[in-house]
Amino acid sequence: QVHLVESGGGLVQPGGSLRLSCAASGFAFSSYVMSWYRQPPGKERELVASITSTTGSRNYADSVKGRFTISRDDAKNTVYLQMNSLKPEDTAVYYCYAGRRWGWGQGTQVTVSS
Repeated sequence: QVHLVESGGGLVQPGGSLRLSCAASGFAFSSYVMSWYRQPPGKERELVASITSTTGSRNYADSVKGRFTISRDDAKNTVYLQMNSLKPEDTAVYYCYAGRRWGWGQGTQVTVSS
C-alpha cells in the first residue's frame, strides 16, 4: 500500500522559514519524479516544485524561485521542501505528489502571518 506522509507545516511569521518533509512508502521512490503542490484558501491547487529521479533536476514555480528548495533523499524515501523568506501569500495546504500512479499525500498546512 502506498503512503505519502507530509510533515513540518505550521504557523510562521513573514520572513521566516519552514522545512516540509514527505515520507514515502509502498513504491520504488527513487524511480519517480516527486513534486510539491499547494492550494491556497479559495484557490486551485498549483505546482510549487518538482525533482526528477536519477539526475535530480529541479523545477520551480516563478513565485517561489530563489526562496524554496526541493531535495530528495532516496535512501530515506523522503522528499523535502525548504521554504525561506516566507510571505503571507505562501499560506496554503502543501501536498506531496508522486505522480498519477501513486497519487497524493494528505497535505500539511502552512500559515504565514504576523
